[in-house]
Amino acid sequence: MFRKLILALALILLTVPLGLLADSEKPTIAFLRYRHSSGSNVTVNGIWDMFQAYGLISREERDAVNVEEDIEGEHINVFFSNAGGDVPTANIMVEEALDRGADVMLTVSTPVSIIAANAIREMDNPPLMFFSLVSTPYTGGIASSPCIKPDYIAGTHVRQPYELIVPLVQVQDPDITKIGTFVNRAETNSVDGSAQIVAVAEDLGLSVEVAAIVEEADIPIATQSLLDKDVQAIVYAGAYLESFGVSSMATVTRDYGVPTYGPPMNMAVDRGGTVGAGFKDYYREGIIVARMLIGHLNGTLDISTIGINSTPSLGVALNLDAAEEAGIEISEELLTLAEYIIEDGKPTDISVSPSLPEMTLEERMAEDAAFLAALECTPERIAAEQAELDAAGE
Repeated sequence: MFRKLILALALILLTVPLGLLADSEKPTIAFLRYRHSSGSNVTVNGIWDMFQAYGLISREERDAVNVEEDIEGEHINVFFSNAGGDVPTANIMVEEALDRGADVMLTVSTPVSIIAANAIREMDNPPLMFFSLVSTPYTGGIASSPCIKPDYIAGTHVRQPYELIVPLVQVQDPDITKIGTFVNRAETNSVDGSAQIVAVAEDLGLSVEVAAIVEEADIPIATQSLLDKDVQAIVYAGAYLESFGVSSMATVTRDYGVPTYGPPMNMAVDRGGTVGAGFKDYYREGIIVARMLIGHLNGTLDISTIGINSTPSLGVALNLDAAEEAGIEISEELLTLAEYIIEDGKPTDISVSPSLPEMTLEERMAEDAAFLAALECTPERIAAEQAELDAAGE
């Protein structure tokens, strides 16, 4: 049955022309971002690589979207908004996207996706929403589970693998007994991430100190408070405040010889952190959300029938210069895990530069159809997820 579904989807894809809608009905996509970052830039590149591979944007249009220049293209219209990391601005840009009559909201990041989902929740005829780089779609209220979700929402869930990140402190120091972390109650990524860090650490026999933060200026003070409680490492959540405050943490921890661990992996060490560890497949996330949106645009996918994707991964980056300055000797075991290393002021990246695999359009269509078929929300899957939610609520 499953093989027949894949073959049927592939045949549909191969017989549906690109640019299914007439020019007068070209869909308008609102491309909404919270802020620029190295990881999200890679995701966005993956999205446009897919659109170009399918012929939905031309080479000239690609040049424009690369610099976030609005386009009225041959097949689609796209306009861009970026909140610059400011929540009030994110709220305004979502409202503006609705005022401009967007048919689709393509959201990148957790804060913007949550704001957009809340804004369209009570609408009689909401635009479709496709999200990427969202780490808390369920605790953030976008959906209840992969298949228990609004019919007009689809996307891909970036799950920071804290069960793999936290044990790295023991890979570095088997005798460690206490770590510190932060929580920003205003950001679901921080609340959920810090809770997972605490739970994983305690399962490993570690004690955890938690410091509250509200703004980036709090991070040095909060870091000092953790050091005053004799933490031997700081493990932080993949939230915006913590991620962009790594340099502030490192400035304080350096004199104590205490390492920092957390995502995003490359940006963390570029900003002076000791160990960058977390989700690494940002390009793949762009491919996945593009598969969903392209399926919709070509009329081959009803997004109400597919579940939210989640494919965890772990990448490790090291800043050996920061470690040396803090008097920390990185263990051989941790060195073997690293894909990105900064030493003597020079970054060395041994990971593979992401790009679309070489294949014909027909092969790509078949592969994408198979991927989307695997996300199908069957009645059995929906019932199982609802039963799990009901049990958890009892």
